Amino acid sequence: MTILGIIPARGGSKSVPKKNIKELDGKPLLQYTVEAANNAKLLSRVILSSDDDDIISLAKNLKVDVPFKRPSHLAEDASPTLPVIQHALQFFQSQNIHFDAVCLLQVTSPFKTGAFIDAAIKKFMESDCDALVSVQKVPAEYNPHWTFELNENGNLKIATGDEEIISRRQDLPMTYHRDGSIYITKTKVIEERNSLYGTTISFIKSSKEFYVNIDTQEDWEKAENILNNKQLK
Repeated sequence: MTILGIIPARGGSKSVPKKNIKELDGKPLLQYTVEAANNAKLLSRVILSSDDDDIISLAKNLKVDVPFKRPSHLAEDASPTLPVIQHALQFFQSQNIHFDAVCLLQVTSPFKTGAFIDAAIKKFMESDCDALVSVQKVPAEYNPHWTFELNENGNLKIATGDEEIISRRQDLPMTYHRDGSIYITKTKVIEERNSLYGTTISFIKSSKEFYVNIDTQEDWEKAENILNNKQLK
């Protein structure tokens, strides 16, 4: 199976300005994901998708393939991820290059490893699902069976639609949330169904110890603390 690794990194970060090229423990944030991707054995090709000249320049210095510059309309605050992936696939299709699947590697989750990427790809191939996502376990207090939404009268109702609350934590079903580190999707699902997930989704659990998804300055400080406390290099 041929798999295209895509590292998306736009230049317009506001909460942490220039975060993709900002140094985290002496290395640009982008470099962590680049090194993980380069250490993975099961990615057929790895590219960067960016609209920003500084990010592109850094990526090239890190020996990352940058075959195109992402159009500005795909790099706005509200730009969804799916069209960014479709743009990359269309670029390669125009050169008669095709991939069976795409592996999206988010720069904002810097502590994944090449071995973790390979483990995710291996599980994806063995599962034959439309997609695979990396996940974290949902803490019991946030389990959907213990969360509420408002009904038409402005009162609370159980978010899952259950009539009765599950009273014991031990009886709660295991639930997970996407952690944003890795998404793998079959190309035909992206192209034919216009979806990043399809209808069957496999998963791989990320290490809670090294989990962070950097969106705010507080997240950045958490990443620094992980490095300081765990000596992850």
